[in-house]
Amino acid sequence: MDSTILNKVNEWLQGNYDDATKAAIKKLQTEREQELTESFYKNLEFGTGGLRGIMGVGTNRMNKYTVGMATQGFSNYLKKVFGNEEIKVAIGHDSRNNSRFFAETTANVFAANGIKVFLFEALRPTPELSFAIRYLGCKAGVVCTASHNPKEYNGYKAYWNDGSQLVPPHDKNVIKEVEAISSVDEVKWNGNEKNITIMGKEMDDAYMKMVKDLSIYPEVIAKQHDLKIVYTPIHGTGITIVPETLKRFGFTNITIVEEQATPDGNFPTVVYPNPEETEAMSMGLKKAIAIDADILCGTDPDSDRVGIGIKNHKGEWVLMNGNQTLALAFAYIIEARKSKGIAKANDMVISTIVSTDMALEIAKKNNVHGFSVLTGFKWIASMIREKEQEKNYIVGGEESFGLMIGQGTRDKDAVSAVALLCEMAAYEKEQGRALYDKLIDLYIQYGFYYESLVSITKKGMNGQKEIADMMEGYRSNPPKEINGSKVVQLLDYEKQTGKNFEHGDEWKIDLPKSNVLQFITADGSKISARPSGTEPKIKFYFSVKTELTNKADYDIKFAELENKIKGIIKSMNL
Repeated sequence: MDSTILNKVNEWLQGNYDDATKAAIKKLQTEREQELTESFYKNLEFGTGGLRGIMGVGTNRMNKYTVGMATQGFSNYLKKVFGNEEIKVAIGHDSRNNSRFFAETTANVFAANGIKVFLFEALRPTPELSFAIRYLGCKAGVVCTASHNPKEYNGYKAYWNDGSQLVPPHDKNVIKEVEAISSVDEVKWNGNEKNITIMGKEMDDAYMKMVKDLSIYPEVIAKQHDLKIVYTPIHGTGITIVPETLKRFGFTNITIVEEQATPDGNFPTVVYPNPEETEAMSMGLKKAIAIDADILCGTDPDSDRVGIGIKNHKGEWVLMNGNQTLALAFAYIIEARKSKGIAKANDMVISTIVSTDMALEIAKKNNVHGFSVLTGFKWIASMIREKEQEKNYIVGGEESFGLMIGQGTRDKDAVSAVALLCEMAAYEKEQGRALYDKLIDLYIQYGFYYESLVSITKKGMNGQKEIADMMEGYRSNPPKEINGSKVVQLLDYEKQTGKNFEHGDEWKIDLPKSNVLQFITADGSKISARPSGTEPKIKFYFSVKTELTNKADYDIKFAELENKIKGIIKSMNL
């Protein structure tokens, strides 16, 4: 074993760590040395979104000590920024194994540092934590969750006083303070428990009222109250809020997927608790078919992602991808606000650079201000902050099954998304048609956009280097053509430059630096390469487009777009 790693192991064996931790380390020493190396070869990085990692002992794992040190660093930064002001923080957690323990550990460290803590009594959706920060006037917040990751993972998301995850300069400044904590002995673990206030029903009611106020067509729901809704929380927090929210909207015919209704950090019915995965939605799909439902909705463990299933134009059940859901939601909210006479001249919507261009095309053609930001809802929140004095934010979203509707939260919110998507289904049913028909109409009106995603995982010590090498290869030697179409533009968000290869023009990209590359081809295809900020993955996003003039040609055009994406993937050897 490398001497540096061995020194870290010995520090834990000889330091102020509990006996169970030391016993677990010794067990790894004798039985699983490779796992011990993985657990200690580096410190679990407190990135711009906080911590995320596999649970276990060691510096590179999610455990009491890495969480405690992160919280001490965060506490130190809050005191530097806010000085003698009263500092309040809100803390939530999801259904993952150890999430409650990590949340209580976080609460105890904040409290010991003289910070007033509002801790949810039990698991709650992440967007409710974002709402609580804003509602209570907190300076910051933390939610213990690893979102949609496999069961071995947990995480620690850090929030600022507007309810959004950290952005510059606070993200980097918090990281510095966390990295400055060199020993568990620097952590204030206990004391001042009186600083902790438990939150429950009162906050739930305030949050659900905010969501209910987003409803645009309550009179339509009254007529279509028996819309057949199937909902699965996929063993997560959604069960605490989503069914009740739907009832408060006025829906009376809600079927829960019972096999996935109980919160369980082992996620026993799925491999990945992610509504992006067909497998995770399969039980819900089976139930929807069995009862001939109108819409299927699923949320991930912390209820920030939403997936939906509907019947297509042939009457077959299909799962929408995130871009299709995004387009439907943008169109519904923009059109409904116009129809109701509540649209404003300064309304704005926000999407992200790897999401479908159709979202902003819908906004443009409806004279709504549209903005594109880096991937992640913290950047959507950042754009709201930048524009809120002059623009009225109504909806934002990204391709990874996320929507943020209205002003109540500053993070993606699957609770409000489920409610509004069900209202949208009710509205279309009231018009005598299905949601999929509406989607095809949007394609005819705004252009037939189709997107797909390939995600490549590179685990272990060498994984990050392999991903970095891939990106460097694309950056230093970009492809000349992709799928037989010439690459005409390269957008490098790390260098903040765009380049047109045909004319030689270069320009500055006015967004923060991010390790993303985009290739635009002569036939209008867009290919984006982006390493994940939270997982050992690199993601490739593909977007193609054609014109659709009538519904009869839909299947032919859809097949053409699917084949084009397959050709792109093959030509890039992915």
